[in-house]
Amino acid sequence: MAADEKTQAKTEQGKGKVKEAAGRTVGNERLTAEGRDDQAKGDAREAKEKIKGALTD
Repeated sequence: MAADEKTQAKTEQGKGKVKEAAGRTVGNERLTAEGRDDQAKGDAREAKEKIKGALTD
């Protein structure tokens, strides 16, 4: 289960980076903000998994 969560975190981060770059390219502030939001969600999910991993070790 933890590996699946880590994969999902990396996917969200990657999707966010693509959205942010696309938003900057076309000058769409909303898309850029959505990309940053997706990256933040991925970062939070990754941090949660790191904490869970540290507590189980």
